[in-house]
Amino acid sequence: MKRKNLIPLALTAAATLGATTLGVISAQSANAALTSNWYASAPYLMPFDNSPPDPVEVMNATGQKAFQLAFILAPNGGGCTPTWDGTRAVSSDTDAANLIARIRANGGDVSVSIGGYGGTKLGQTCGTPAATAAAYQQVVTKYGLKAIDFDLEEPEYENAAAVHNELGAAQILQRNNPGLYISVTTAGTAAGTGWFGQQMLNEAKSLGFTPDNYSIMPFDGGFNGASAQTGALEAFHGILMNTFGWDSATAYAHEGVSMMNGRSDVGEYFRQADFQTVLDYATSHHLARYTYWSVNRDRQCPDPNQSTTSGSCSSVPQTAWEFTKYTARFAGATPPTSIPPTSSSPSPSTGACGAAAWSSSFAYTGGALVSYNGHTWRAQWWTQGETPGTASVWVDQGTCGGGTTQPPACPSAWASSTAYNGGATVSYNGHKWTAKWWTQGETPGIASVWADNGAC
Repeated sequence: MKRKNLIPLALTAAATLGATTLGVISAQSANAALTSNWYASAPYLMPFDNSPPDPVEVMNATGQKAFQLAFILAPNGGGCTPTWDGTRAVSSDTDAANLIARIRANGGDVSVSIGGYGGTKLGQTCGTPAATAAAYQQVVTKYGLKAIDFDLEEPEYENAAAVHNELGAAQILQRNNPGLYISVTTAGTAAGTGWFGQQMLNEAKSLGFTPDNYSIMPFDGGFNGASAQTGALEAFHGILMNTFGWDSATAYAHEGVSMMNGRSDVGEYFRQADFQTVLDYATSHHLARYTYWSVNRDRQCPDPNQSTTSGSCSSVPQTAWEFTKYTARFAGATPPTSIPPTSSSPSPSTGACGAAAWSSSFAYTGGALVSYNGHTWRAQWWTQGETPGTASVWVDQGTCGGGTTQPPACPSAWASSTAYNGGATVSYNGHKWTAKWWTQGETPGIASVWADNGAC
């Protein structure tokens, strides 16, 4: 989907550091920095929405070592402090910290992306480049970051003052954090980038700021397939040479691409063969970055040829995490030929209900059922240490007793013409679904607005 911020959902990924993640991630855990080719290949992953996948599962299946966690924004209520998606203060965060620790414990690392499509950016609310940089420095310090991405899109990149603040902040971060890998991502057009993208490059030139790469997003702009994308990259290459006075090799060495897998927001299609063609172009021209939006979408929809765009599946036939294998190849890895089996963990003891009793020390994957306080609960995604009834990762399946847990009764069938408010329940394909927010015409099991409550 477009890089806009949706209502966030709670996520706690393995409590690898336990209580130590309540503050700044220790220097020891931050030492998992990778070589720059991994940050250049890091695909985007939303950790708090669009049915976030388990990144360690993706790493083990693809060989990918880094992810671009999205997005850092200004608070929805205003202010100059960093938040995840406008709602989760970085200063008090433990969820993203635990997720990052888990990725690092598996030999990987993360970059964090700021901005995205929609939402209020810190460059809009912080009054100066120095104030903007101070807000982002909190993110760099909190998570021990070695890489950061400035995703300058609407409405911010149409605001000259905001762009000045963002690029000025990037320059300050670059100066104050030696070795910090910085990418700048913006919209792509058939001509390379649009008027606002050119103004952004002009501002960077006036500041004397050079990031590790400038990347365009050749999708949602009348593109279809790889030839349109490589054509846009060639045009953008010319823009970089003309703007900064670089020779051809230098321009390619500062150019990157960020694609969208499967069906785009406007109905364009970018299939596996397109990713391969652009990968061949990127490697043969020695581009500085090759990534895509998003890992959340790198799996097949229930209908592999659905004619709508989803934030949690690709709308094209594929195997799980197939598109992420292209970014791993760009980094120089050889992806596994088969998905490794998931490691087994001892099962917790069974409680009075048919489902096993919830255990704070047990790691549960999405779809797992547990019993707690006389109710059966279903995990919506990976979780550990989050108590049913208090954390939104758990969906109440109703009361239960000894023996076999009976599925709850199905509510009224979903209807595409009916408008549902948040909290409304429907049945579809033998499952009960709960709307997270207002929706109409979005199919349960495909659209991320619907939370699966299990069989009924």
